[in-house]
Amino acid sequence: TAADGSKYVGEGKDDKREGLGTYTFGHKSKWAGDKYVGEYKDNKREGLGTYTYANGNKYVGGHKDGKSHGQGTFTWADGSKYVGEWKDDKKEGLGTYTYANGDKYVGEFKDGEFNGQGTFIWKDGEKYVGGHKDGKSHGQGTFTFDNGDKYVGEYKDDKRNGQGTYTYANGNKYV
Repeated sequence: TAADGSKYVGEGKDDKREGLGTYTFGHKSKWAGDKYVGEYKDNKREGLGTYTYANGNKYVGGHKDGKSHGQGTFTWADGSKYVGEWKDDKKEGLGTYTYANGDKYVGEFKDGEFNGQGTFIWKDGEKYVGGHKDGKSHGQGTFTFDNGDKYVGEYKDDKRNGQGTYTYANGNKYV
């Protein structure tokens, strides 16, 4: 038990958390109310574990050097959810982010943002398939509208920008 009220129950070695254990952050801690249950190595989260935040958020998955790393699932208190790869506490690699309202992105992440190729599907059925940069549609992509219209072409910062073909549901085209 630490001076800030934090408490560790579990395995240890050489006065360090080592092996399986539960760490509950105390009321005077900067992370008051948070709790980690899982594996430790050299006093840091390492391996599989569950980190539950006081605000209702929850991460279940791999840890390395005290950070979310490897495969994991993060669920936010509002119902949003990310399932996929992590590196140094950021979404990194392939994953699926589902918003609380039902919108969904499936694809590549880098530095915690949509970066690379991916598909964004809105709950109303509209869909974008293509490149992303810093969380926005960027590069080549295809947007299918809920009314049947379709755009295939270039994007920049979430906007159609450059060369492309817009095909209307009635068959008309703009190139």
